[in-house]
Amino acid sequence: MTTLLTRPELTAVDRCDRCGAAAQVRAILPSGGELLFCGHHAREHSAKLRELAAEIQQG
Repeated sequence: MTTLLTRPELTAVDRCDRCGAAAQVRAILPSGGELLFCGHHAREHSAKLRELAAEIQQG
């Protein structure tokens, strides 16, 4: 039996790791870690996240 792990949807309690605003984007790093960003910081760091091959999930 294969088990698929999924991450929960972003909610109002999830906050941006940079500024504390409501998180709108989850960036899942290849190492398995994750970063949460508001829309502003997601756009600011999008090029670096693509370079790192992060999976981006819109909340």
